[in-house]
Amino acid sequence: MPVSSRKVLPVLGEQIKLARLRRTLSAAVVAERAGISRSTLWQIEKGNPSVAFGAYFLVLFALGLEEDLLSVAQDDRLGRKLQDAKLVVHKRAAKTERVVSP
Repeated sequence: MPVSSRKVLPVLGEQIKLARLRRTLSAAVVAERAGISRSTLWQIEKGNPSVAFGAYFLVLFALGLEEDLLSVAQDDRLGRKLQDAKLVVHKRAAKTERVVSP
């Protein structure tokens, strides 16, 4: 796993844990609502990369945060820059007047 992603998952896990605590929900309740074990929830809250993405989604759903996933890659600045760099603007040929024969 790339070094950069090893930093992201623990942050995501911590954010999920804080969201659970702000809602004053126990790990047992969230795990039950998500249909996962408490140990899986704890692994998610630690940012364990071996936990399936679907389990992360189930926890977000149990917390009412599933729509937050819609913002992932919404503002793809790098992708847009790459796309803009490859855009080729073709100039149109000048319109010529049609000459109609009598």
